[in-house]
Amino acid sequence: MYVDLSELAKETMLEYHLVPDFSLAVINELKTIQAPACLSATDIKDLRHLLWFSLDNDDSRDLDQLTYAERINGKGYRIYIAIADVDSLVKKNSPIDMHAEQNTTSVYTPTKIFPMLPEKLSTNFTSLNENEDRLAIIVQNEIDEKGELSHFSLYRGYVRNQAKLAYNSISAWLDGLGEPPPLLKSSENLKQQIQLQDQIASILRQNRQKRGALTLQTIESYAVFKENIIIDLKPLAKNRGRNLIEDFMISANQATALFLKNNQLPSLRRIVRSPKRWDRIIAIAKERGFVLPENPDSVTLDRFLRQQYLLDPLRFPDLSLTIIKLLGSGEYVVEFPDQDPIGHFGLAVKNYTHSSAPNRRFPDLITQRLIKGILSNASSPYTIDELEKLAKQCTEKEDLAEKVERKMRKSAACVLLASKINQEFEALVTGSSISGTWVRILSPPADGKLIQGYEHIDIGDKIRVKLVHVSIEKGFIDFIKI
Repeated sequence: MYVDLSELAKETMLEYHLVPDFSLAVINELKTIQAPACLSATDIKDLRHLLWFSLDNDDSRDLDQLTYAERINGKGYRIYIAIADVDSLVKKNSPIDMHAEQNTTSVYTPTKIFPMLPEKLSTNFTSLNENEDRLAIIVQNEIDEKGELSHFSLYRGYVRNQAKLAYNSISAWLDGLGEPPPLLKSSENLKQQIQLQDQIASILRQNRQKRGALTLQTIESYAVFKENIIIDLKPLAKNRGRNLIEDFMISANQATALFLKNNQLPSLRRIVRSPKRWDRIIAIAKERGFVLPENPDSVTLDRFLRQQYLLDPLRFPDLSLTIIKLLGSGEYVVEFPDQDPIGHFGLAVKNYTHSSAPNRRFPDLITQRLIKGILSNASSPYTIDELEKLAKQCTEKEDLAEKVERKMRKSAACVLLASKINQEFEALVTGSSISGTWVRILSPPADGKLIQGYEHIDIGDKIRVKLVHVSIEKGFIDFIKI
């Protein structure tokens, strides 16, 4: 039976109290915006001469960040992260801003994207598009040879994306598994710039790992279509290109949090608390002959994870997924300058905020406005009450968006699994609570509910299951233990 997955995605958005379409007020406001924000203030640095590039998915059109790096006298590095100045066109409490606040994030489903901002902005006027001049917030960090942040500054800048690059082709080239992309073949300077940033990213990552940043490797999936019909789900694994951007953005988010703290301003932090189910993590490590301390300790946990990766790299994504589930979800909170920060357990950083994707995430746009308020010597654009309400709302709406994305991934998997009823699969238990027990199979990558045989099993257990039922409309995939 044919089901229109795009229409189902829209219905699912409504089911989870998210807004799939832009209102008439948004459309009318959009008509008044006819060009990108241009250079107007005297305190904006013109950095268009730097060799900026973007690095994202092959099909990404909403480009939030550009990066550039240079050596400092052979003793360290200076990295620049340019973040799209979305606030210059999306004004607080405008119809476009109110829509963004309703959903708080873009929602990505296999067949349709529901952007937080209209595409006229997010993929054009507020996107750092190739060969276009754009306003940006610049995070300038100085990193020593050990990867420590020695100095940072934030300011407004004018930038120009010199090269739009993609994760997979850049990673293949860095790993020696592919030819350099066409833009690199014609520019030795661009080659050297990417290699330098890859080197710096590795130093940053190693520094965080010493402090307990967790080595995790999950396998996400993306849908493959032929003539608008889904034919496969392919794994989307991390690679050097993704790591490069992740490491630079973590550095930018740390500096931004410290900038707000140093300017005595409450900020919206992204935190992951110490895991409540540390006892289960201890048990999983013990099963593999590794002893973890009684109290949560990310340094020792990462030592265990890296050991397991070396012992069994093929099954390491299973273990990673288990640990992620046991760590618990992240959340947004308001933290004050004199408060001891809660931090992010998985990243092993104390000061951390989301700031680097304002086209896609509303918390990043909030943070951008806080930054610009400081830079212009203006009062904070948000009261403490507003920030606390928004922190709660952003957490709740992000959770709802993830439920929409998860359901639609399952609906897409149902299309592929409908012909495999009564087939058996190896599975990993990924959830166990009052609401049910959940498992994941790997081919195709899909999550489902264990409706029989769930007694005496817990997160991280490997079991064998039989597929007994699917529902594309509901995103139901049901298994029984065998």
